[in-house]
Amino acid sequence: MLQTDPRALPLLPLIYMAWADGSLAPTEAALIRDAAQALDADPAALDRWLDPQAPPTTADLHALAEALARRAEDAAAGDLVALGLALAPDANDALAEKVQTLADALGLDAPDAVSDLVSVDARGADFGRMQPASLDPAPITAWLERHRPADRAAVRALLADEAFTHRADLRIDEKRAQTLDWLKRVADAGIGRQGYRETDPEGALTRFVAAFETLAEFDVGLTVKAGVQFGLFAGSVRALGTEKHRGVLRDAVDMKLPGCFAMTERGHGSNVRALETTATYDAERDVFVVQTPDDFARKEWIGNAARDGRIATVFAQLVVGGVSRGVHALLVPLRDDAGQLLPGIRIADCGPKMGLDGVDNGQIWFDGVTVPRDNLLDRFAQVHPDGTYHSDIASDGKRFFTMLGTLVGGRVSVAGAAVSVSRVALATATRYAVRRRQFGGKGGQEWQILDYPSHQRRLIPRIAATYAISFAQDALARDWEALDAGGEDDAASRELEARAAALKSMATWHATDVIQECREACGGQGYAAHNRFAALKADSDIFTTFEGDNTVLMQLVARALLTEFTRQFADSRVFGLVRHFAGRMVDAVFDRNPFVTARTDAEHLRDPAWHAELLAARQADLTHSLGMRLQKRLARMPAFEAFAEVQNHALNLADAYAERRVLDAFQRAFEAFEGPDAQRAVLDRLVRLHGLYAIEKGRAWFLENGYLDGGKARAVCSEVDTLCAELRPDARTLVDAFAVPEKCLGPIARS
Repeated sequence: MLQTDPRALPLLPLIYMAWADGSLAPTEAALIRDAAQALDADPAALDRWLDPQAPPTTADLHALAEALARRAEDAAAGDLVALGLALAPDANDALAEKVQTLADALGLDAPDAVSDLVSVDARGADFGRMQPASLDPAPITAWLERHRPADRAAVRALLADEAFTHRADLRIDEKRAQTLDWLKRVADAGIGRQGYRETDPEGALTRFVAAFETLAEFDVGLTVKAGVQFGLFAGSVRALGTEKHRGVLRDAVDMKLPGCFAMTERGHGSNVRALETTATYDAERDVFVVQTPDDFARKEWIGNAARDGRIATVFAQLVVGGVSRGVHALLVPLRDDAGQLLPGIRIADCGPKMGLDGVDNGQIWFDGVTVPRDNLLDRFAQVHPDGTYHSDIASDGKRFFTMLGTLVGGRVSVAGAAVSVSRVALATATRYAVRRRQFGGKGGQEWQILDYPSHQRRLIPRIAATYAISFAQDALARDWEALDAGGEDDAASRELEARAAALKSMATWHATDVIQECREACGGQGYAAHNRFAALKADSDIFTTFEGDNTVLMQLVARALLTEFTRQFADSRVFGLVRHFAGRMVDAVFDRNPFVTARTDAEHLRDPAWHAELLAARQADLTHSLGMRLQKRLARMPAFEAFAEVQNHALNLADAYAERRVLDAFQRAFEAFEGPDAQRAVLDRLVRLHGLYAIEKGRAWFLENGYLDGGKARAVCSEVDTLCAELRPDARTLVDAFAVPEKCLGPIARS
């Protein structure tokens, strides 16, 4: 051992410092070898320290640093040569000259080298030791997961099995096989069945959402495949089918019948009403004939289609008696039990993608494919054997939107998955930030990177937003379940659809932002695939256009907020509506008196009531101004063109609505927190931070419209900084409360 050879001891400080920058040049190694030979040091002891191709381990360097630092303090040595001589049992002038010559040759003769060594050691002894949580996160976890905690725990227990292990060396076909195996294990555990009361005595939609969100902590590809199978395919059969289709539903949730959800076409994605695939009823044969009329009508990006799917819910223009009845859904078999394509079916793989290698997306063409009449999912419309078409919903438009409204669960689930990947990214980056050290004062310990205000700004407001969106998501899922159990309610359905569209957009945009910021916050470690940011980024990026393009969905939100307006402009009675908006504005708009717009004390800036009022005022103001803009245009152009011209304003309104609903959900959830006072104090600051940060993000609009003046806008930013600093000691507690299993985190974040 190097440290036990007395003749090598004078060289130890120089050897350590030569490695301190992480590498040793061959010329440096040769110089040290020559010096060791002159001192008659044991060459074998030096071998493991002087090979540039095989550097000593971090643990070895830390151990050496600790020993040198203690000796430096004891000997009060001023430089590396003096420290080396202090280590030698029989130092003399000749030895001092030889060590000094080596120090000069290595460029390690700086007078402050020993103080640098001590500070490096202090850092090294602590580097890799993660700062513990400031508080017990369990009460916060219980609050976050107070609905369906047992279902989340069951999924995490399943994922703990070693079968659920990521491998980086898989080809795409192997990755797909692995994901299918995982999905079968999920189905065998009953997770698909528990989403529906028709297949599980205790089944409930929120049970499936909780499981879906928890699966996303482990692997987004598995989550998407589960969503296609249990959510979209099985969900469409349940929502649009009748009793005769229950057998298909049971086989779907048990993975006995892998299926697809075939809505999107090459030529039409968001504009579902314009789909071109046809399903024409042939009364003589009592079948529907499904046809892809041209290449732009092929079904595109259909999950499970390229390899595993045996049947699909196909959305097509229903033609009965030569009359088109609009888009309907029917079950179309794709493959036989052996996996061979059926006659008239052509399928192609969509090919390499940005991510989701475990999901087999495909393109589907139908050429005169016949299916029995009973394959029509006929909850809202029926075709009788004689070719008579019947629906209790007389309006084609209302029937179409009723059918699509039953599928809102896809957006609810995607929003939940987005929250989960945000949690994984933030837990990884924050735990790394209370371990990683960088820079610091001369001769002192390097700082943990989360101690830097700039790093706090990168992570802590996003932690707050993730909490807020989590509670908005939880409320949405529970309201969706209640509506499903309570029967038909058109007004409640429209409101829920708007919330789902808004939250899905906000949550998925948030996830995209969070993953990128966290990746950058981890530097080079964030770029390493094993730390999971690459997979999180590649696999979740599709969320912003999956289940509806976010920008299109936000336009739908704005339209939903103006349902009264759309009803009015259909018969040109718009002036009454504008007066209606104006009246609401008088009641709803926030007081913009000079005292309020200029007030900058911390008590006011942190006031949750002020945050809520200001966000509500923005939504009301934008609703009013959008109505006025539309009213001016409707006098001179068709309604579609009028709305197109105010599209950007509509998007601003939808964003304001989403921000307000999320803040409201967070504030309401906090009122229900019954945990210890210490945790409550932390969460209170977190709620206030989120409200103030939402205002900061919109400060340009608030300034332009007189809700803030310049001084107050600056004070808002300053107060956000202050709250971030106050929450910094509790950052690890807040991300540990997400309860992400350590196997789902990058290695840099594991204890």
